[in-house]
Amino acid sequence: MSIIPYGKHYIDQDDIKNVIKVLKSNNLTQGPIIDIFEKKFASYVGARYAVAVSSCTAGLHISYLALGLNQDNKLLTTPITFVSTANAAFYCNSEPLFVDISNDDLNINKYDLKNKIKRNKKIKIVTPVHFGGKPCDMKQIKKIYKLNKNIKIVEDAAHALGARYEDGSMVGNCKYSDATVFSMHPVKIIASGEGGVITTNNYNIYKKLIRLRSHGINKRDDKYINEKNAKTQNRLNPWYYEMQDIGFHYRITDIQIALALSQLKKINKFLHKRKKIAKIYDNAFKKIEYITIGQPEKETSSHHLYIIRIDFKKLKKTRAELMDYLKKKNIITQVHYIPVTNHPFYSIKKYKSNDYPKSLKYYDEALSLPIYYTLTDKQQKFVIKNLLNFFK
Repeated sequence: MSIIPYGKHYIDQDDIKNVIKVLKSNNLTQGPIIDIFEKKFASYVGARYAVAVSSCTAGLHISYLALGLNQDNKLLTTPITFVSTANAAFYCNSEPLFVDISNDDLNINKYDLKNKIKRNKKIKIVTPVHFGGKPCDMKQIKKIYKLNKNIKIVEDAAHALGARYEDGSMVGNCKYSDATVFSMHPVKIIASGEGGVITTNNYNIYKKLIRLRSHGINKRDDKYINEKNAKTQNRLNPWYYEMQDIGFHYRITDIQIALALSQLKKINKFLHKRKKIAKIYDNAFKKIEYITIGQPEKETSSHHLYIIRIDFKKLKKTRAELMDYLKKKNIITQVHYIPVTNHPFYSIKKYKSNDYPKSLKYYDEALSLPIYYTLTDKQQKFVIKNLLNFFK
């Protein structure tokens, strides 16, 4: 059996053709294809605006800045996420705070979230993470506005392109939030190499994001501050632009967007295959007493990850032994994620992992199994068979 990774991108001839087309064009970056992609992406998720950026991390950073995160306030998120969700708060001279997960869906615990907001008046932004592609209960989370009208919500949807809320609408339409941030890393639902997308329904936030991703400069119908320099005899100077804020070089290239645009056309078949794989795993493991399905009842999920939980202590086996055993069979598994508060950077800053017992227990038990578009039935059966054989 060839190597079976836990995640993998899929590239076909249409993807290659579209990238080559850009390579032969006049624009490798800052060209018209960026605007085309943004409009198609916004339309797909049902948002008014989309802003493509160099990574999901970049998207989180400038979304936090655009919504006013700074040294005078705090961010609130979950420990079970990739570190960038929390790290981006430090980029804004702020600090992240954490809320434990719910055992039901591994997402942020909405009841603990409510209590934390009541106790801390410095919270400016709440970032729910749609972990593994399973959407958070955003309808309930949005109700936190009643507790603090100044709080903003940024959805971390790095895993959740194509996922749907309970009402059937698409994650990213921003009906429950101020902004939503997606990833286009190769193991995600669609790939651009590296890249991210922010969606929002707020025009003022959109304008801020456009500036922040490109050095604080916006040439899209901006109102100029220095009107005297901007115009000659009441006509706009053709060379003129203004840096109105400190910004960053977070632009994405036309080459990457050509790939992302081509991938977006195939998203429905990507999602369909992931759903099929998840159901096969569910049926294989639902009656195995030592395996718990990490995110059951996930019809609304994009199925970015397939996670099982195993009580290794009870079975007197270790996760490292299991992963090594599977690796020898050419099956690559992973753990998503080490709780953010476990990392040395956070420990030094006096964050305590013991404050989040559900996250710690989940971390001790979690294992992510292979799930991607080109995973065959034969390969999946091989994964299931060898996983179960290990415990015999």
